[in-house]
Amino acid sequence: MNPSVVINQLQQAINDYLRLSFETTTPFFDGMLENFLTTSGQIIKGPYLSIKLPFEQSEEGNADFFPVVPLGFPPHKHQEIAFQRLGVDFRSTLVATGTGSGKTECFQIPILNYCYQHKNQSGIKAIFIYPMNALASDQAGRLAKAINNNPNLKGIRAGIYVGDSEENPALTMEAERIISDKETLRLNPPDILLTNYKMLDFLLIRANDSALWVNNKPETLKFLVVDELHTFDGAQGTDLACLIRRLKARLEIPK
Repeated sequence: MNPSVVINQLQQAINDYLRLSFETTTPFFDGMLENFLTTSGQIIKGPYLSIKLPFEQSEEGNADFFPVVPLGFPPHKHQEIAFQRLGVDFRSTLVATGTGSGKTECFQIPILNYCYQHKNQSGIKAIFIYPMNALASDQAGRLAKAINNNPNLKGIRAGIYVGDSEENPALTMEAERIISDKETLRLNPPDILLTNYKMLDFLLIRANDSALWVNNKPETLKFLVVDELHTFDGAQGTDLACLIRRLKARLEIPK
């Protein structure tokens, strides 16, 4: 597909549509539409050429920050910074980089490493909040593969708790699926919980779901991940902020 050809075809189609749809019947407007359509940049701008630059590499080269959960390739600079903040300093972190830059690895690897170090400790250690169930399901498969493909992570459990009910929910960790049976999650809470912000709200107030938090002491929950944070704006952003405060109060998490 040649962008230059396509843009010309698209512009011609739009111009023809506008000429047929908005024929002028008043002398005062004669020629105004045609003048508008023939003036460059009024309707369509471009096409533009976008050159993708490489992401800055880590100064540490091939260093494995987490030998138990290796990244598998030299980390980018932003991944190195995230690993230090999330895996060593445990500091609140905002990751904002381009598509395909490994944002998921920035938090997933430190969290899996932490779960490995505390695998004998029961309770939910990390919560992933997603704006859409489809995104949560997609990331659930990715997390399942990461755990299944690493023998060091055997015994680490992750679960997805969203509004949709599957016809055949997963009762155990599988090669490409994490636990999705709600009753199983209640009876034996996972190390990592994937959900959306509305469902998390329900999980904090519904009596039937209180069993999810029975093993959580004030220091148990170590990570709260909000994926696609930029989508939580306006009233939804306010809801999320209040939800985080309620979660901390519900689990008696220190300041």
